[in-house]
Amino acid sequence: MGYVAVKGGTEAIEASLDRLKYDRLKGEEMIEINTILATMRNLVDQVMSEASLYAPFLAALAIKQAGGSMEEAVFLLRAHRSTLPRHYYSETVDTEDMFVERRVSASFKDIPGGQLLGSTTDYTHRLLDFNLVKESKEENQNWLLKYRERMNKDHADRELQFFPKVVDYLRAEGLFEAYPLNDTPPKDITKESIQFPTGRSERLQVLTRGQTGAVTSLGYASLRGYGQVHPTIGEVRVGSVPIHVQHPYEEDSEQDDLFYIGDVQLTEVESFVPVTVKKNNQKEELEFEIGYGISFGQNETKAIAMSILDQCLENPHAEFPTHDEEFVLLHIDSVESTGFISHLKLPHYVTFQSKLDSVRQVKKGGASNDS
Repeated sequence: MGYVAVKGGTEAIEASLDRLKYDRLKGEEMIEINTILATMRNLVDQVMSEASLYAPFLAALAIKQAGGSMEEAVFLLRAHRSTLPRHYYSETVDTEDMFVERRVSASFKDIPGGQLLGSTTDYTHRLLDFNLVKESKEENQNWLLKYRERMNKDHADRELQFFPKVVDYLRAEGLFEAYPLNDTPPKDITKESIQFPTGRSERLQVLTRGQTGAVTSLGYASLRGYGQVHPTIGEVRVGSVPIHVQHPYEEDSEQDDLFYIGDVQLTEVESFVPVTVKKNNQKEELEFEIGYGISFGQNETKAIAMSILDQCLENPHAEFPTHDEEFVLLHIDSVESTGFISHLKLPHYVTFQSKLDSVRQVKKGGASNDS
């Protein structure tokens, strides 16, 4: 939307856009999109998640265009997403088929298939590495060559390993309830506005595309006592899953007839939440429910916080704000929240002058009464 409030506004806006471009170019340095893709993968993952569009190249382009501003990059990518045609929906993804790159559990020391630490900053010292100031391309290439040689040697005799879900073993013991597969198509919140009360599919969609900081903050708030959910992480998975679609002119295709269109990297979290339930004999027993979080790319903190809020919203509680679906879902969307706050910078001359006139009238009335 263009906003031209006063005479000469168009010229001022054009001058502002020129200044924006000048600020991007005045350092006389240029960052390539491929450089962003190669060196800022976590930032790219975060933008894709909040924009709900898995397109690494376009996310990197948005980051470059936005000058590194997360909120602007998400706005750009989500706006672009709204222009794309929707030809078909993919088939349901089974994350048990994930090509796992990282897999850890905080609930068990030994899990079937073993812990796989993978790539993470969790075990770094969080000290600035001043060697990065003077790193060279040649040194990096030598390091990569040696690392790849070691990887090839270590993995030469290994076969692809299947990593089962931790919760499946607990279900086999009867410790978690097993539910039948829900064949009801999920509602698409990008096609129709959410209505309260919402269904779980709607809540999960809003949570996974919510602003990372907002989702994390509200998840943290629940842990601190502004909610009733404090889970133990059953499993964190990071890896790639295949995406398949049906032929657009065929219905009910067999699994072998589906079209493979590519892989998507995901972070998936299943949290174990203890709950007290009353049985038929009116006795209270301790059981576990599962909080679920999933996000594009490697985005573990957000996925964990999402799993907390998933369970909060599954169990409404008037006393706690993190259990109020309207409070949570209407305030975590990055485009909605930053857009509404940013609009306060736009001219509000008429409404403010009206309020000033009202205050002046009151002041005048008060002064005349005192005299």
